[in-house]
Amino acid sequence: MAQAEVPPRVAVEERLFSLVLALLVSENGLTKSEILATVQGYRQKFSSSGASANLERLFERDKDDIRELGVPLETVDDPANPGNNQSLRYRISPLRYRLPGDISFTAAEIGLLNLAALVWREGSLSAESRRSMVKLRSMGQTVEEPVLGYASRLRSQDAAFAPLTDALDKRSVVRFAYLKPGQTEATVRQVQPLALVQHQGRWYVDTAESISGARKTFLLRRIVSSVFDVEPGTVVPAENESTLALQRLDALWESQTAEVTVVPFTDAAARLGQRRNTVNAASGRLTLHYSDFDILADELAAFGPEVYVVSPIALQRAVRDRLRATVDAHSAETQPVQEQPVQEQPVMQQHMGEKHVEEQRG
Repeated sequence: MAQAEVPPRVAVEERLFSLVLALLVSENGLTKSEILATVQGYRQKFSSSGASANLERLFERDKDDIRELGVPLETVDDPANPGNNQSLRYRISPLRYRLPGDISFTAAEIGLLNLAALVWREGSLSAESRRSMVKLRSMGQTVEEPVLGYASRLRSQDAAFAPLTDALDKRSVVRFAYLKPGQTEATVRQVQPLALVQHQGRWYVDTAESISGARKTFLLRRIVSSVFDVEPGTVVPAENESTLALQRLDALWESQTAEVTVVPFTDAAARLGQRRNTVNAASGRLTLHYSDFDILADELAAFGPEVYVVSPIALQRAVRDRLRATVDAHSAETQPVQEQPVQEQPVMQQHMGEKHVEEQRG
């Protein structure tokens, strides 16, 4: 008996890109049902029978995600049926999506933008995008195809991203070396990737260990070797594997908190104050949520004297150790030179760093 065809896996980023693309080029916007039935990443799981509760929840989450990215997603009521959520139309205004005319970029900024542009591929529409455009036209939508003179090609700074994506598509077991913070030697891991997700701006791979079957989540930037295919996998990923992985990361984020104080009107105050789920107490303390202890320590240390860790004590020590390491490295690299008084400036910065280390120690 022939097995039912498994729909191809669509990455989260490709789905979000396709959603933005469809809403950007549809002049009158799309209803939720039109989006679920036609947009890449939704249509593969869409059922015309109406059993699409999970898909609708996925769409609601995606709406929040693209709004957090600054995309001006609008909702438009149907004049003939006001107040009916099922007839709401979603759209993205090209005028609001453009950069303001008074914004300009330096040469360095343009260079960074060029690096960011590596996520796009110039040329014609991909086959999936063309298929979606045909479906939109069949529903009477006006499609501005010249806007779509490119197709997405997902890239990541993490070298492990591409081979892990391939392993996901092939459902294969992989092997790689993983270096935890504080370790001097990496540990070899053999796992089957089940989902690649981005959480708080970082990429994680959710896996099942090939021997025990235990679920493990790894931060891609801590994979320090090539990723090698080992053998076919035995675990069939659930349709909502990515959602489940994100839920576990969200639960970890919610369960772990740290208290800090920040210098008012500084970069630390602005950035940490706007951090997701941050609680601003009347005393001036901030309660921060986090999913990775070492990443948070790195972030707080980068603010220097603008932030002071109140608790937990382990985090206070970790930030202090990073500051001391920075001071030591700075001292070794910038010894004062009598013949060149201009070299005295880094030494002053060194003393400032030492002062902050003493403050953290207290």
